[in-house]
Amino acid sequence: MERSQRIGLLVAAVVVAVVAVILISGGDDEDSSSTDNTAQTTTTGGNGSSKPAAPAVPTITIKDGKPVGGEQEIEVDKGDTIQFKVKSDEDHEIHMHGYDIAKDVEAGGTVTYNVPADIDGIFEIEIEDLKEPIAELRVNP
Repeated sequence: MERSQRIGLLVAAVVVAVVAVILISGGDDEDSSSTDNTAQTTTTGGNGSSKPAAPAVPTITIKDGKPVGGEQEIEVDKGDTIQFKVKSDEDHEIHMHGYDIAKDVEAGGTVTYNVPADIDGIFEIEIEDLKEPIAELRVNP
């Protein structure tokens, strides 16, 4: 066997080995190396069907007249429901501008907002008596 034939066989063997490794490893491993940080929880209804679980309702905690963790952002689409809770260590009036809805929260208590998102825009939610912003509400058109 001549030297050129041996080199040809060696190259062919390397190509076969590379193809075998690719096939064994599942080919394109792009999907296995990418990560999806979106957790999707499903619940099963009474008829056995699965549907995504409702997202958690944001809770804004007020301590000493300030939102813990800073001003929050709440974003919904027009036609959805604006949902959030406010917990406070003191009595306050919580005002959702744009929708002009104000609710009182008692010291140590919680107040819940469930409002149809029928006005699009960006609105401030604040502790009315202190003029302290606690959240920015964005209703997408």
